[in-house]
Amino acid sequence: MSAIAARLPLILNELRLPTVKRLWADLAAQSNKEGWPAERYLAAVMEHELAERETRRLERHRLESQLLPGKLLSSFDFTTVPSVSKAHVTALIEGDGWIDQGSNLLLFGPPGVGKSHLVCAIGYGLIDRGYRVHFTRTSDLVQRLQVARQEMRLPAEIARLDRFDLLILDDLSYVRRDQAETSVLFELIAARYERKSLALTANQPFSGWEQVFPEPTMTLAAVDRLVHHSTIFELNVESYRRRTAATANTTAGKKLKEKTD
Repeated sequence: MSAIAARLPLILNELRLPTVKRLWADLAAQSNKEGWPAERYLAAVMEHELAERETRRLERHRLESQLLPGKLLSSFDFTTVPSVSKAHVTALIEGDGWIDQGSNLLLFGPPGVGKSHLVCAIGYGLIDRGYRVHFTRTSDLVQRLQVARQEMRLPAEIARLDRFDLLILDDLSYVRRDQAETSVLFELIAARYERKSLALTANQPFSGWEQVFPEPTMTLAAVDRLVHHSTIFELNVESYRRRTAATANTTAGKKLKEKTD
């Protein structure tokens, strides 16, 4: 028995079963003590392996997503954004049809109203359901695609992004066509159309997007592709940061008044 036990770690290394390697001896001792049938022992070690493999996969996908830390659905205050229903957002997370169909998610509103928080919360929820998500500032991605075009590998770079079921482009409104050639953004939108989902946050409505793309016709074509299969959230409320600052100032003013009274 000792010779077999000595060989097992090598075998499990070859089979890439680290959890079984770590737990087999304890489970074997429990199995021998309680008289488990072989089937129960085998199922027990493999269930542990599968569970930890799923945990590692989720950790890996959360890390690669680059979603903003802490921006979870549980910490989003829906009472401040009456136009957005928690039930609707939950349905987007739990209903995978829109992702499988390559539909899009568009979030509009002024800075500081929670667009990035909400889209990240949806991203985390989708990762938990087995999808791959990637979050990036739109300007950063445009620069990355511009470099790829200069190096004659733009199609390959866009194809690499296909591994993500949902690609989140944050702060589209901050991209300006006079900064550099932004037609690469249109090429990304066109390449993913009806195949892979995009989520965009923007401070400006569609009417302001002529500042992003080099030509009006390209703006219209990009909007048409994004809107064709999409869910749109409009978060047109006062900035959370502004509300917080106003509340803090009011509280400080009251405390000062109490001291001076």
